[in-house]
Amino acid sequence: MQTKSSRLNLNTFAQAPKISAMLGAAILIGAALANPTSANAQDKLSLTGNAAVVSDYRYRGITQTRFDPALQVGADLGLPNGLYAGVFATNIKWIKAAGGKGSSEVDLYGGYKTELSKDLLLDVGVLRYQYPGNNYKQISTLNDNANTTELYGALTYGPVTAKYSHSLTSLFGVKDSSGSSYFDLTATFDLGGGWSVVPHFGRQVVANNSSWNYNDLALTVTKDFSGVVFGLSAVTVDAKNEGNYQVDNKFTGKSGLVLSAKYNF
Repeated sequence: MQTKSSRLNLNTFAQAPKISAMLGAAILIGAALANPTSANAQDKLSLTGNAAVVSDYRYRGITQTRFDPALQVGADLGLPNGLYAGVFATNIKWIKAAGGKGSSEVDLYGGYKTELSKDLLLDVGVLRYQYPGNNYKQISTLNDNANTTELYGALTYGPVTAKYSHSLTSLFGVKDSSGSSYFDLTATFDLGGGWSVVPHFGRQVVANNSSWNYNDLALTVTKDFSGVVFGLSAVTVDAKNEGNYQVDNKFTGKSGLVLSAKYNF
């Protein structure tokens, strides 16, 4: 899905000191809070929810459920002046597949959105991936705790969003990987009649563990049927060392199709 000649080289992100990333995020947040014009300005709270079923829970191209289905729920709280918070929960299998305990993922996040100029939106925040009851660190001396915290910042112009995430902890249990980064470039094109097409490119850089670096690509087509959004995604991962992402001799980023259905309420 991606030729080597077109691969983006984003390793420099991983080499930046963590304090620089934290300072940069603080500057972005401070600048955003100083801007009284919010892209989602409102006078009162708003609460929305969603529920979904997917044939395979892929995150950054890597299956989290060993290619099996997942049930997912989420909720988002909109606060005045562009602030927001949310929660997302799903079943997973990757920790058990590695010989440990932990069959669920709960993500907690919060941030701020604002309009910097016409059609240019800024979104900054923090995201905590929590794996209740996990003992991933105890499985091997090569592991850290699976729980992960990231700062993120995104710019959206028209249909295109560029997002950068920076881990403040080790990344999903990879030993000594604090300071890892993920670059996400995604576009959403409305084709009319409830149809959309969503191309995506991602680059995962794992700090102090370059053999874990990889690119992921996806192309998703969605159709809205009376509030239920059905999707079909083609997903692939380009990893130099697929052995780091193998379980039972199966590459967890192998190319495949993912079906989904999501209802927002």
